[in-house]
Amino acid sequence: MFEQQIERFIKRHNYTSLTPRAALIDMDGTLYDSMPRHAQAWLRMVNEIGIDATAEEFFMYEGRTGASTINILFNRAFGRDATDEEIKELYHRKTVYFSELPDVSPMPGAQKLLAYLQKIGMKRVLVTGSGQSSLINRLEQDFPDAFPIDMRITARDVVHGKPSPEPYLAAMRKADVTPDKSIVIENAPLGVEAGDAAGAFTIGVTTGPVPREVMEEAGAAIVFPDMPALAEHMPLLLNEISQFSKN
Repeated sequence: MFEQQIERFIKRHNYTSLTPRAALIDMDGTLYDSMPRHAQAWLRMVNEIGIDATAEEFFMYEGRTGASTINILFNRAFGRDATDEEIKELYHRKTVYFSELPDVSPMPGAQKLLAYLQKIGMKRVLVTGSGQSSLINRLEQDFPDAFPIDMRITARDVVHGKPSPEPYLAAMRKADVTPDKSIVIENAPLGVEAGDAAGAFTIGVTTGPVPREVMEEAGAAIVFPDMPALAEHMPLLLNEISQFSKN
């Protein structure tokens, strides 16, 4: 079912085999249905300081650190980077606005996927461009034992956020795996680009308004329409990867 995508990925990365031992998993839009609220919070904040934007564009920035997103907007509107003080104040304001919105729910299918990965003994590392504790602190409540504290990469742990491969390379070090032993699960083009650049078999999930074609262009080896579909097909996908690597 997935043979062509697997073969295409292996040839493109010049691997002789692919043996996943760790799943490196994004948070917003993947584990939580949180991106619409992030977009609303960002839009409210930037409109207040006189920057024109649309809610949709923040789905394209997903995966960047807050500082990187603010600097993109500042350069577009004001022709300069924001100061450290401006970044701190504005990101705090955006975080407050996010917290004022209704609580987000775990993404349908996420728990089933994580339960399966735990069952088969695959290591799991959270890799998020967010530093927002309101969701990170909920992980143990919503996904018990899925992500030990020492198996998380957040915006605080990297210098360069997505689309740089740095967050996923850091996650591979946490899991003590090489790129050919890693899979990435992402819902955003910048995250897909980061995972592919790190050399991982990167799975895209279109849980937001970003088209499938954009995810493929960013480097997704395969794209699923939602998390329930990924959870349903993950056993088959991993089995086909295993069988392909034996040939």
